[in-house]
Amino acid sequence: MLTTLRLSNFRCYSTLRWSIPTEGAVLLGANAQGKTSLMEALCFALTLHSPRASRLDKLARHRTGQFGISLETEEGSRRLLWRDRKLQLQVNGTERRDYHDYLADTCPVTWLANSDMELVRGAAEERRRYLDFLGCQWHPLYRKSLQAYRKALKSRNALLRHPRRSAATLRSYAELLIRHGNCMMQLRQQLLERLAPHIAHHHRCISGGAEQVVLSYVPSARESLAEELERCIENDIRAGFTTIGPHRDDFLLLLDGMPAAEYASEGQQRTLAIALQMAQSGLLQAETGKAPILLIDDIFGELDTTRRRALLGMLPEECQVFITTTTLDWVGDMPLALPVLRIENAAVRA
Repeated sequence: MLTTLRLSNFRCYSTLRWSIPTEGAVLLGANAQGKTSLMEALCFALTLHSPRASRLDKLARHRTGQFGISLETEEGSRRLLWRDRKLQLQVNGTERRDYHDYLADTCPVTWLANSDMELVRGAAEERRRYLDFLGCQWHPLYRKSLQAYRKALKSRNALLRHPRRSAATLRSYAELLIRHGNCMMQLRQQLLERLAPHIAHHHRCISGGAEQVVLSYVPSARESLAEELERCIENDIRAGFTTIGPHRDDFLLLLDGMPAAEYASEGQQRTLAIALQMAQSGLLQAETGKAPILLIDDIFGELDTTRRRALLGMLPEECQVFITTTTLDWVGDMPLALPVLRIENAAVRA
């Protein structure tokens, strides 16, 4: 359970100390006041991942070049300081030397946002990001394999563009890609298999059980990764980057046997997107034994009454839930057992 958040030069916050309500909160305010940034800080402190930024310098307040986050929980404390382009990590006052040590005993997180519709109808990159965000919380080996694969991929791509590249060095990086890539592909297949019943359950809760959802893993290497890397080497040299491997994987979403991206209505796609994200919560709780933190960014205003009620009904009582919104018009007569806090000019008020 999260108890206190302190921020320094994070996004629009110069300083902040927030005593977090036990059950979570509805964060109410106009756009650009700091609602989503609060949730982003919670997410980053727990997962070292931002759902909105791929570079850490984007998290620092304008012209400061650094930021700090301190998060107190019932289990202990976590502190992060990004300065001089380095991230310093502490858990319970003890320095953690790398990401894996820091994340070993963290609390899982699920993030829901309007952009989740892209999981259904967007590019493969969105679905890979979904798998990686979930996979890194689900299995330590996924996190280590992904980090090692990305490092080898970056080095191989740089070498492919170098005019005096070494064939022996290319082979050595290919061997790293094969080792860590095969591990990632196996874990992704397992992850989707374990995720499937959770998606089916949450989809039934929202849609009434009228449609069948099927997930199908689509690796970019349809045969042996080693053979395909060897076969594509000339194409890779011409392109200047690695054209095959887990960094180009995808998974297919079928609704009643048809590709959801092409044949599902907007309402069906939105239902499927919510089911995908809530399935993360169910799987993480089942696999880790810890109730995830649920971060729901401004989606209730976009849902019809049926889906709002269904989503509220799916929120586990044991989870801390944080919801951002610009208005409470959508609440109506629905039960909302969360305190409402107002966010204005990067300040939190009851």
